[in-house]
Amino acid sequence: MKKLLSFAIIFCIAISMKAQIQAPQASPTGKIEQVVGLTDVTIEYSRPGMRDRTIFGDLVPYGEIWRTGANANTEITFSDDVKINGKELKKGSYSIYTIPSEDSWEVMFYTSTDNWGVPQQWDESKVALKATAETMEMPMPMETFTIVIDDLKNDSASLNFIWENTIAMLKMEVPTDEKAMSSIEKVMNGPTANDYFAAGTYYHEAGKDLEKAYKWVSKATEMAGDDAFWMLRRKSLIEAEMGKKQEAIATAKKSMASAEKANNADYVKMNKESIKEWGGTK
Repeated sequence: MKKLLSFAIIFCIAISMKAQIQAPQASPTGKIEQVVGLTDVTIEYSRPGMRDRTIFGDLVPYGEIWRTGANANTEITFSDDVKINGKELKKGSYSIYTIPSEDSWEVMFYTSTDNWGVPQQWDESKVALKATAETMEMPMPMETFTIVIDDLKNDSASLNFIWENTIAMLKMEVPTDEKAMSSIEKVMNGPTANDYFAAGTYYHEAGKDLEKAYKWVSKATEMAGDDAFWMLRRKSLIEAEMGKKQEAIATAKKSMASAEKANNADYVKMNKESIKEWGGTK
């Protein structure tokens, strides 16, 4: 029994020691986080080395789908819709698969990102986009597989895959002008109804300047119209607190009518109770 117990203790210690051993990965992981214009682009991938091997046409056969790295999928994420070689690609995350050949690569953006390497059952319907990457010969070999976002401009960049003596390049375009103009127009046109409403609501609930709260919420209701029953409700509460009971009752009736139209029973009930409290009738 003692021998058995001793063996069990030694075995547990050995397992514990093994779990603490750290060793470098043969293909270490890499991560790129790059802002292109106003668009966030993130790439996570594993980086195999040449290690005296012939890569393209041998380790990575020509004409076959390659995981474009090692280990888990190479994954790319776009925060906006983009264009790859002029083709539209929706924002989101994709696995990158490639089919290298001697003079070009076919690059595929695959919607499933939970595969380990190339899927056992390739699903063509999951290919969101295919693009042909031009290739060039490098003047000196790249030992470790590398993905680079290069040639950064306000509205574009180059997505480059580099290994051995080959570089494959894709053009990536981002909606910088569209986003910038939208931002400029929003700021130059001033606050929205929601901005005024949020400011007025905060001032009211925090017990700050009631006149300002009333001014901002009134502005919000003017911009949003009578369908915004929640804004009208807030305005009526501020009016009542300011002693403007008749105005509060009139505003609450507008809010209730709008809430009835929207089938919002909660706001109908709250407005009815407030109208009664303030001495009004339906």
